[in-house]
Amino acid sequence: MMDSLAVAMFWVSSVLILPFWTLMWFMPKHTLTKRFVGDVRWSILPLLIPYAILGLPNSPEVVFTFASQMPTPEIVIELFANDEMIVLAWIHLLALDLFVGRYVWLRMLAVGRPMYVSTPVLILCMMMGPLGFLVGILSTWSVKDLESIALNSEPVEPTKV
Repeated sequence: MMDSLAVAMFWVSSVLILPFWTLMWFMPKHTLTKRFVGDVRWSILPLLIPYAILGLPNSPEVVFTFASQMPTPEIVIELFANDEMIVLAWIHLLALDLFVGRYVWLRMLAVGRPMYVSTPVLILCMMMGPLGFLVGILSTWSVKDLESIALNSEPVEPTKV
């Protein structure tokens, strides 16, 4: 039976990223989407907390495993024998897929792709990040970098602490 903390972190991370994907899929140009998905601090928070809760106690094992020997399939399988490591890897995948999706979403905005183009590509980013990234890059080939987004957006005022 899986550790209850690992199960809780699995569900917390899996559910808390859904609003970000929903905003990118169905409201790509809305102010809320630009505010929360556009700000990397907001988009990382739902995954950073569960990752830290599981990752910090397991970090010595991960660091020692990969620092002491060249990773092999057997070593990775042995590392993933621990339920917490499996959930940690799941959160890692969620984070990478979200960052890929966020990057592709920004590119889609830069070239003005309609939702019927951007939504399927972003769904692919969520399901299969690297393949979604490839399709996203190909469908926004005219964007050399995200400089056009930065130049056309309103400046962000620093928050006062």
